[in-house]
Amino acid sequence: MNSSRRLVVLLLLAAAPAWAHQPQGQAAGFVAGLTHPLSGWDHVLAMVSVGLWGAQLGPPAVWLLPVTFPLVMAFGGFLGLLGVPLPGVEVGIALSALLLGVMVARQARPPPWVAAALVGVFAVFHGHAHGRELPAGQSALLYSLGFVVATGCLHAAGIGIGLVHRWGWGRIALRVTGAAVALAGAVFVWRAAW
Repeated sequence: MNSSRRLVVLLLLAAAPAWAHQPQGQAAGFVAGLTHPLSGWDHVLAMVSVGLWGAQLGPPAVWLLPVTFPLVMAFGGFLGLLGVPLPGVEVGIALSALLLGVMVARQARPPPWVAAALVGVFAVFHGHAHGRELPAGQSALLYSLGFVVATGCLHAAGIGIGLVHRWGWGRIALRVTGAAVALAGAVFVWRAAW
């Protein structure tokens, strides 16, 4: 192979990783939204904790919390997409991990509407962050659908894990898990506030 062909092949190989990250049609918006909630432990732990807490509380909270969160989060995402300012978004997200972890660790049993209201307040912050970070050139609708689906999956994972609540050892494991999430949340709050 002559030197000019080697140079062309080398340049094409060097450019290949950049091509892998280019948006490919409308589906790219959905995929970007689907992966966004997984991009930070603060989001993941808070969303899984919604499912854990719902499982601990049982019906109707086991479905009420995981339905409330994505619905209200979509509203927060809409605010973020519009550029409506919301102060303290990162602190609100960090506090969600801390307080939801505390709820799981304490096996807190407020009335379902109180639990749903608390989850809804946190959902606004999570949604706003997702909406604010819409990648350029992506479909806002598909991106939003993606992050709502991912959130639902994280809630479902939390519910699945939370089913161990029916056994004594499972209740202890969930409380320990909640304490670990709360501790991580305290670190997130410290980082967000400073």
